[in-house]
Amino acid sequence: MYDVVVLVEQPVTDWDARQITALHHDAPEPVHYHVLIPVEDAASRVEATIGSLAASEVMGTGALYVDEADLERVHEEVRAAGERALAESVRAFQDVGAEASGELTAEDPLERLATLVRRRNAAEVVILTRPHIIAEFFHVDWANRARRRLDVPVLHLVAQSEPDWESEVEDEETGREPPP
Repeated sequence: MYDVVVLVEQPVTDWDARQITALHHDAPEPVHYHVLIPVEDAASRVEATIGSLAASEVMGTGALYVDEADLERVHEEVRAAGERALAESVRAFQDVGAEASGELTAEDPLERLATLVRRRNAAEVVILTRPHIIAEFFHVDWANRARRRLDVPVLHLVAQSEPDWESEVEDEETGREPPP
């Protein structure tokens, strides 16, 4: 089995799954894609929100209190959103005929990625993100950090939606500029 770990920051679309699986269309053995999606720890999310609101106390606004039930509700919402994103991502690979599984992680994404690569004896890593120009420029994005750390090929792809080829053909025929 040729194992590929796919680290994503948002759900994999059908278009992205087709693009990734096309990279392995001539693999000499069956390919398995293992999707890894980081989810925020609810406690950290609430602490960050409260921290950003802390300045409001200086302005005279009342203090913000979060009880255990609210924290648990936020945790469940984050977990449910992550589960939906994971199911959608695995389904996108399966819909194009690929074998796929996946998991959520609340730990550092690169720590979990390194563990998965070792444990699954992965042949390569695909990292699918939105554009992060500044992080990429300073080589602190996930892909650059993974390349320094892992002993397998790491490919960074930028997530995108499927192009609307029909409107592009119409634009060429009419001479109109396509929308940005």
